[in-house]
Amino acid sequence: MPDPDLHGNAPDTCPLAVLLIDVINDLEFPGGDRLLPHALAAADAMAALKQRARDEGVSVIYVNDNFGRWRSDFQHLVRHCLGDVRGRPIVERLRPGPEDYFVLKPKHSGFFSTSLDILLDYIEAKSLVLAGLTGDNCVLFTASDAYIRDFRLAVPCDCVASIDPADNEQALRHMRRVLKADIGPSDKVEFRV
Repeated sequence: MPDPDLHGNAPDTCPLAVLLIDVINDLEFPGGDRLLPHALAAADAMAALKQRARDEGVSVIYVNDNFGRWRSDFQHLVRHCLGDVRGRPIVERLRPGPEDYFVLKPKHSGFFSTSLDILLDYIEAKSLVLAGLTGDNCVLFTASDAYIRDFRLAVPCDCVASIDPADNEQALRHMRRVLKADIGPSDKVEFRV
């Protein structure tokens, strides 16, 4: 049984968690301008998904690239992305709240060299809902690593975006076929496990 008080940082148990991958993002990279319209549509769906998760008491974990800054300061990253940057409208829609968790990652997968395994083990998560940017890269790598750790997966098709929509669709099909992920729309995600 988990420690009933991890200094107020994590619930005792939560068998399902929502991972928001790389949504705190300035989009200031080659192709960011092409990603923006797809990311905006996905951000609206992710915001609704996040609100449903919060209403159901499901943990929401921001799994975000550190963009090579190595400061391990998530709030600094949020403030930067709320400045005069291309990704600001996405961050405004998905701004983290005080009840949300975060894990900074140095590479594509949310599991690589991070504390994500420890947090998910502590809350006894068995199922994950993955959403974020980009479907054909960081979401795919995180989903792959989650699958080999025996998590049940959902990757709502309306909550992921990539620079090229065809690449996004191909990644979703791959996650459904190989990783056994449910890729139905976010309004069909069941928060009861």
